[in-house]
Order: sequence, then structure tokens, then C-alpha cells
Amino acid sequence: MATTATRYLYLARHGEATSDESDLTDAGRRQAVLLGERLRDSPLSGIYHGPLPRATRTAQLIADQLDGVPLEMSEIAGDYIPYVPLKEELPPESADAMLDRLAQFPAEERERGRELAPAALARFAGPVDGDEPRHELVVTHNFLIGWLVRAALDAPKWRWMGLNHANAALTVIRYAPDRPASVAFYNDMGHLPPELRWTGFPPELRV
Repeated sequence: MATTATRYLYLARHGEATSDESDLTDAGRRQAVLLGERLRDSPLSGIYHGPLPRATRTAQLIADQLDGVPLEMSEIAGDYIPYVPLKEELPPESADAMLDRLAQFPAEERERGRELAPAALARFAGPVDGDEPRHELVVTHNFLIGWLVRAALDAPKWRWMGLNHANAALTVIRYAPDRPASVAFYNDMGHLPPELRWTGFPPELRV
């Protein structure tokens, strides 16, 4: 009889990017190194990252702080709109503003999410086969983190919107067999000094 074990999914947004998004800033590189140092004692079996330079660079800097944890690029960990809702799915008072915001993104980003977002759930969410817990890190982007968190909470598909993740902050979701998913913690910046916190986060939401 097949057995399943608990998956611990670690989610990190890339470090602060340069204005052209081709690399990380000095602050972004420091954020990534500090996140790697925080994870040094975690039993990670793999690091998965999106294909864009800012995620690739962050993942490599994290891996440099760890002991031989393999890196793997994954298209499903990339930057895309995970779900475009219909107007009737949204709160009436904010529906127009939310849809107007999504319309500002390139059509390719909106279309790719139809295939990639369900694939991300199939690959990264839920318990794992076997009898040993698995710890995995996904270095990705703000929208995908919101998508995975809203799924863990059984929130409506559109509710990935409004969830914001700071650069190099850490979220962990626990998927145990025969239990609902549990968000252990979200947007944790405890490994970053005050001057490196909250980058990539809307200023009006900083606390």
C-alpha cells in the first residue's frame, strides 16, 4: 500500500532587483545571502526557481550558503498571472479597479497562468509519496506565492490578489496527509536587518 508523508514547502520571493530586472541590487544580494544563512540548518532536499535572472540569482546565492542542496530551474515557478477572474467573482466595490490593474500586464503573462498555475499546485502542493517528510524551497515571485497561499487556505481563486510578499521574505506551508494545509508562517523577515526589510512591498502596507 502506497504511503504519503508531510511536505514542507518553503516559499521565497527573489531579492530586490535592479531597475531593469536583469540582476539583483547590492541590497538584494545581501537579502539572498541572509536568507540562505537562515536556511542553513533546514533539511532542504532541493531548491526550485523561476527562469528570470532575479530569481535565478537569488536561488544561487541561497544555495551558496547551503551544503550541496541541488538547484533546478522550473518554468512553473516563474512570473505570471495565476488566475484572471470574471467580474462577477469579485467584490462589487473593487471589481473594476482590480480588473483594470490586471489589464495592465502583458497578455502573455495572463495567458500563461492558465496552464502554469494549476501545474504549480500539482507539483508543489500537497503531501509527498513515501514515508519521509520532504522540505523544498521555491524561489519565485509575488503572484505565485499569493496563489499557493490562497490555495492552502481554500480561498477563492481570485484571492491571490491582495497578498503581498517582500523581497527575500520567507513563507512556509505544511501539507500533512489527511489534514488541511497549514500556513506555518507568512512573509517572515526575521533574518533581515531593518534596512533590508519591506523592499518590494507597497509602502502604504508596511508596518
